[in-house]
Amino acid sequence: MSQVQVRPPESHVDLLQRPLFAHFATVAPDCSPRVNPMWFYWDEEAGVLRMTHTNRRHNFRNLQKNPRVALSVVDPDDQYRYIQIRGEVVKVEPDPTGAFYQTLQQRYRGYTTDVPDRDARVVLTIQPVAFKVRE
Repeated sequence: MSQVQVRPPESHVDLLQRPLFAHFATVAPDCSPRVNPMWFYWDEEAGVLRMTHTNRRHNFRNLQKNPRVALSVVDPDDQYRYIQIRGEVVKVEPDPTGAFYQTLQQRYRGYTTDVPDRDARVVLTIQPVAFKVRE
């Protein structure tokens, strides 16, 4: 992983700040890509993305073998404008109360509910190594 912290271009930071879905790609054991739409939080101060997941799904298993990921976020107002983030999962933290999931629920839905799979919830911290954009 790169030791130099990379930052997104100012022209596209809004895509990280808005509650938009990220297309989250991991690499399966057979080296084929897997992509899922995911909620995320851009921690501008730390320069990292955070996501919630469970430790029971294929993406989590893929990350155990290969922590490199890619995400893209498309501007719904101009679908040709996007930001791509390449990075590495640098931290996995248990979220046994589902608190971070509820933070994202509030961000994306405007309300929170119970988190039935909270015992399996984790927070993934992704350190970007590159940003690519299209105006």
